[in-house]
Amino acid sequence: MKSTPARFLGPEDAAVFETFVVPRYLSLFAERLIDMIVPGQDARVCHLQCRTGYPDRLLLERLPNAHVYGCDNSEHAIELARAKAKTIPRFVYDYRVIEGQTTPFPAGAFSHGMTLHPLAAPAERRRILEELARIVAPRGQALVAMPLRGSFGEIADLLRECALKNELTELTNAVEAAVQLRPTDELFKRELESVGFEYVDVDVRTRTLRFENGRQLFEDPATRLMLLPEFRVNLHMPDDRPFTYVREAIDKYWSDGEFELTVNVGVVSGRRKA
Repeated sequence: MKSTPARFLGPEDAAVFETFVVPRYLSLFAERLIDMIVPGQDARVCHLQCRTGYPDRLLLERLPNAHVYGCDNSEHAIELARAKAKTIPRFVYDYRVIEGQTTPFPAGAFSHGMTLHPLAAPAERRRILEELARIVAPRGQALVAMPLRGSFGEIADLLRECALKNELTELTNAVEAAVQLRPTDELFKRELESVGFEYVDVDVRTRTLRFENGRQLFEDPATRLMLLPEFRVNLHMPDDRPFTYVREAIDKYWSDGEFELTVNVGVVSGRRKA
């Protein structure tokens, strides 16, 4: 199955993603994931949905001499990942364009497998975890970082308010269903265990994104390239009118202060059963 276009990076998006989304948003997930990596000599790392390659430099600091394989469905993101990699001394890499979540690599080929910020949909998350279980060698490590349940609750509350004021029962139901798509920390742990990993640990830390107003929220590259496309998919929304309400409500309610968006950053780590 092909990857959803909700996360596809076009020719103009890749550079914006690397320049703005990585330091402001994706770093919230990568930094803790890197801390949880089990060190090893001559590691072979597969980064699923690698986008522009981040956190390539951090990986090498944690795993010197690692051979990093990155896969993504966007040729533009992969081109940028390759260009960046050429500037990193002694970096051994192999970035490839693939479709879907199944990689071309043999079973048990990697000491480490990882992905940052997969889509919330449980079916897609399951496919990613199953692929990690296939390609990670016995006693190897898998790591996944993503927003857990309770993230972006401020947006959900404003969408509920929109539904209530406009008597949109379908929107109310859609919001509640979308909230449940994200796993709790305990569910996150069980999901990794269910595909064949043990010694599973979940780290959860609450972070905050700040915006001056509603317009800045919706124009921010992290919102435009990472959050809003997924919100649309999860809510099955035919148009953006509810989000227009959200923007106007933020400008009204937070006219004298910053709008804060909560992100529950979860990182799960497990070792492949022998």
